[in-house]
Amino acid sequence: MTVIATLQHFPAFYIPAAGVLGLIVGSFLNVVIHRLPIMMERQWHRQCREFLTGASETLPQHPLEEERYDLISPGSRCPHCGHHIRAVENIPVISYLVLRGRCASCKAPISPRYPLIELTAAVLSMVVVWQLGFTPAAGAALVLTWSLLSLSAIDIDHQILPDVITLPLLWVGLLLNLYGLFTDIHTGVIGAVAGYLSLWTVYKAFKWFTGKEGMGYGDFKLLAMLGAWLGWQALPVVILLSSLVGAVVGIALIAIRGQDRNIPIPFGPYLAAAGWLALLWGKDITSYYFSVMGLG
Repeated sequence: MTVIATLQHFPAFYIPAAGVLGLIVGSFLNVVIHRLPIMMERQWHRQCREFLTGASETLPQHPLEEERYDLISPGSRCPHCGHHIRAVENIPVISYLVLRGRCASCKAPISPRYPLIELTAAVLSMVVVWQLGFTPAAGAALVLTWSLLSLSAIDIDHQILPDVITLPLLWVGLLLNLYGLFTDIHTGVIGAVAGYLSLWTVYKAFKWFTGKEGMGYGDFKLLAMLGAWLGWQALPVVILLSSLVGAVVGIALIAIRGQDRNIPIPFGPYLAAAGWLALLWGKDITSYYFSVMGLG
């Protein structure tokens, strides 16, 4: 019996291992969530200056661009005192608890969001392998899960869904379905097209009736990506679940917190959550949906 075949028969091993992996990846996701929007903003500033001057080689360098800034460099450091965070201070969750949520140097508070993202990634990872087993589908689903978590957090913070995450994943979903990993390729292609056009149509209709933009183009691309992975059959359930939860949360924010109705609420996290549910339990949910609608 091969190692993989052995592991497939021992969920008591690979499920906790997925949790540990999720903690490690969650630590990196914190970096992505924090730095990627800043990287995008710097790129936009650079492109604007190039457009306004017409000659990129003569542009004065912006002070923020003097230092390399990406997902690797510079190393993590405290935003308050600049203390470089050592490896022993960057152990997922554990370091936060040992340091009692404060910088080791200046004692400034560290946002509890960092361990929350790590724990969320760990729990979601364990659920994925519990549901899909030690399989290639589970490996691909883990990548999608971590990406959806990053997209959700970025959309909550900045109301953007970076193309650098959604578009590559769309193509990855289609490539995986060439081998029928989640659905067949024809269903995946139709799902990608239908996912984009469905929300684009809603966007255009809402703008025509109200003169306002109800959502962003990132939402279209996110649903197209989910359609590429899951197929067109999952789209009605994804749209229904995300719209229902989004409406409930939006009404709750207005009623409880008195949030201004004109302040936009990001739709990406609801799409991501609904897509993740459809990824793991999509066939059951879709069958139930079609039976309720009298279509099954």
